[in-house]
Formats: sequence, C-alpha cells, structure tokens
Amino acid sequence: MRPGDRIFQNLTTGAGIFVVALIGLIGLFLLIQAIPALRANKVNFLTNHGWSTNDPANMAFGILDLLEVTVATSLVALVIAMPVSLGIALFLTQYAPARLARPFAYVIDLLAAVPSIIFGLWGILVFAPAIEPFSQWVNDTFSWFPLLAPGNVAPSVRGTIFTAGIVLAVMILPIITSLSREVFERTPTPHIEGALALGATRWEVIRTTVLPFGKAGYVGASMLGLGRALGETIALAVILLIPQGRNFDWSLFDGGSTFASKIAANYSEFNNETSAGAYIAAGLVLFVLTFVVNFAARSIIGQKGD
Repeated sequence: MRPGDRIFQNLTTGAGIFVVALIGLIGLFLLIQAIPALRANKVNFLTNHGWSTNDPANMAFGILDLLEVTVATSLVALVIAMPVSLGIALFLTQYAPARLARPFAYVIDLLAAVPSIIFGLWGILVFAPAIEPFSQWVNDTFSWFPLLAPGNVAPSVRGTIFTAGIVLAVMILPIITSLSREVFERTPTPHIEGALALGATRWEVIRTTVLPFGKAGYVGASMLGLGRALGETIALAVILLIPQGRNFDWSLFDGGSTFASKIAANYSEFNNETSAGAYIAAGLVLFVLTFVVNFAARSIIGQKGD
C-alpha cells in the first residue's frame, strides 16, 4: 500500500470513529445530566402522562403524552407527504419537460430553506382558519372513528394535531421530494429504453423500472423526512395548543406537546439543574427514538436492496 493510500485510509477511519464516539459522548452527557432529575421524580417517567417540574423538590413528570403526540404528528405528516412527494418526483423526472421540471424543482427545494417559525405562523394564522370548516366537518362526520373522534381541543380552536400534521407534511415535503427525484433520475437509461422498445407505456415503465430501482432511496428519503418531523420544534410550539385536564387519547383533534416543542416552550426552567434535568431526560428519549427510526430505515432499505 502506498503511503498516500495508508494516510487516507487512516484519516477516513479516524473520521468514522470520531463521529461514532461523538454520538456516544452526547448520549452519555444526556444520561448523566438526566439521572438527578430521574431520581427526584415522584412518578414513573415512562408511563406517566403529567409534567410538573416547577418545584424541584416535588417533581412529577412522565413522557408518555410527549411520546404519543410526537409519534402522532410525525406519522400524520409522513402519511400525507410520502404519496405527494412520490407524485411530484415522478412528474418531474418522467413526465415534465426539462424547461418546466428545472424551475419547478427549484421552487420545491426552496421550501426547505423557509424557517420553521414562518411555517408555524403561516400554519396558525393563515392555514388553520382556512381549514377550520373542513376540520369541523371531518370531526362531525367521522366522529365514530377513534382517530377522528372529538379530542381535548375543539377543531374551532385550531391548535390540533390534525392541523399541525398537515403543516409538518408541507415542511418535510421538499426533503422527500428532492432525494426521491435524485434517485429516480439515476434509473439506468438502457432499462427505460428497453421497456419502451418492448411496447411499455409510460406508467408501465415507471412501474417496472423506475420504482423498483428507486424504492430503497424513496424509503430512505421518507425516513429522513420522518427524522425531521420528529425533531421539529418552533412550528409545532406555535401551532399546538396545550390542553388542560385531559390527556392525549389518540385523536387527531387532540392538542399537546412534542418532545422538542415541550423543551423549547419551557426553557425558563433551565436555571435550576434538577428541573433542567427533566427536560434533558425527555431529550434523551427523543435521541433514542431517532436512533430507532434510523435503524428501522436501514433495515427496510437493506431488505429493499435485496
């Protein structure tokens, strides 16, 4: 092995080890900072719904509601964004002429540069009032279905998971669309030309060549969007209304807080180490949750690749 190759190999190996070690140190830091608060906690951290950390001597906090609201808003966003992103990516790569596809793609990509606070303000001040009649109709018509049953926030109040999930879908749409488009564009040209030569229609070409080639990348892009949704902070803090007296009950018309929005909305309590430790413990759970999502994504992509 040449000296230059050996040096490059050592540098790349060291970079990989450094990243893994850095992630491990972050997790260790969060765990160490969270232990005092967990010891002072009067209730079960994993199964309790309430959150009371104002008095460091009598703290009672649990992450069950935070976990459920985080998962619910992210799944709503993913269910909406995935098919829309797939349709846009296929349109831009397979149907749209180049003179239209390029500027249209730029516009989609620009959505990723819009700050979260802008999405939050647009969501609560513009989108929520506009969608209020539809939300009320859905709630009244399909109240027999548990996910659409009346929640702890009335649709007229607007700060529901239903509204937040749609706004979050718009936020993750550029990420999924951009990565999916890049994958679909790399479908081997001989495969497409061969399918067309055999008499396949445009849709049959997409179904038999483009989608099989790009499905792993599409799943990976969706999981990256899910990771963005799980960690979204300011927009959800602005939109979601925190209910009083009723816990989250898996209705899209519930309100609540996600891990990130809860931490951001209560930064004033960070002047006390014990109270801050409760929020660090919640952050640790979110940290682990993102690892679980990434592990699941890698497993799915591996299976798709096989």
